[in-house]
Amino acid sequence: MSASLDQRIAASLGAEVRPEVAAYARMLGEEAGASAVLFYGSNLRTGSLEGVLDFYVLLPGAQVERVWPKVSYREWEYGGETLRAKIATMSLAQFTKAASGQSRDTTIWTRFVQPSALIWTVDDAARQSVHEAIAAAAKSAARYAAALGPSEGEAEEFWRALFQATYRAEFRVEKPGREDSILSVNRDHFDGLLPLAWEAQGIAFLQEGNRLAPQLGEATRRNILREWRERERLGKPLNILRLAKATTTFEGAARYGAWKLHRHTGIELEVTPFREKHPLLAMPGAAWELWRARRRAAKAQR
Repeated sequence: MSASLDQRIAASLGAEVRPEVAAYARMLGEEAGASAVLFYGSNLRTGSLEGVLDFYVLLPGAQVERVWPKVSYREWEYGGETLRAKIATMSLAQFTKAASGQSRDTTIWTRFVQPSALIWTVDDAARQSVHEAIAAAAKSAARYAAALGPSEGEAEEFWRALFQATYRAEFRVEKPGREDSILSVNRDHFDGLLPLAWEAQGIAFLQEGNRLAPQLGEATRRNILREWRERERLGKPLNILRLAKATTTFEGAARYGAWKLHRHTGIELEVTPFREKHPLLAMPGAAWELWRARRRAAKAQR
């Protein structure tokens, strides 16, 4: 990792967070026996505690589950306030492998080339490992951006081409222009990152003002695009597999769904022990209750 990219990653991961978020991360990390906890998403940018906080909990040792990460939802009372979190859990080893592009997965390096904060680690060795993984994510993303982007253009054009390609590959339902909103709200994060990542990756480039031109060579470009097509071909099946797994392993799914429903419609849906334990089996009854609640609300407005 080049010194300049190292410094950039260290500054990014060292972003300040609310004390409540730091306490939540510490609780999750210590409870899980984790190596590190990353915080990311819109709440990192805004500093808000509203909505759902997004954490990645990285565990020591080998990856146990073949389909990762494991996702859960949790509510925690802290300082008289209910904090809500969506928690993705996987091994640090697998996270590092995926971030460096050694797996066919695209989700890790795509997510973590964007801002994240490393707010809890068990020791300095774990901290260094996460720093290296995040730097690897930046280099992986920049490498594919060099081949998927224009032959010459501003950095934003390369990032835009990369995010558009990953959305298509990952079977994600995103509004048109989602990549533009990511780049605009995180402008300071992405400003100057691409040439640093190219340099660390060993990709030569020409620069004139704000315009960049990666010097890949035709053979290198073909190799990167061949790798990308393989990941693009497998991206949708992998994500469908993760979604299918989440329907049976998403801990707290019923509470998460009830909270989302109330947040968007104002309708309270009781989370019974049965619904908590068997969210799929409980769906017909919950749908019926929701329909009746909407009927009552509609009548009350007449």
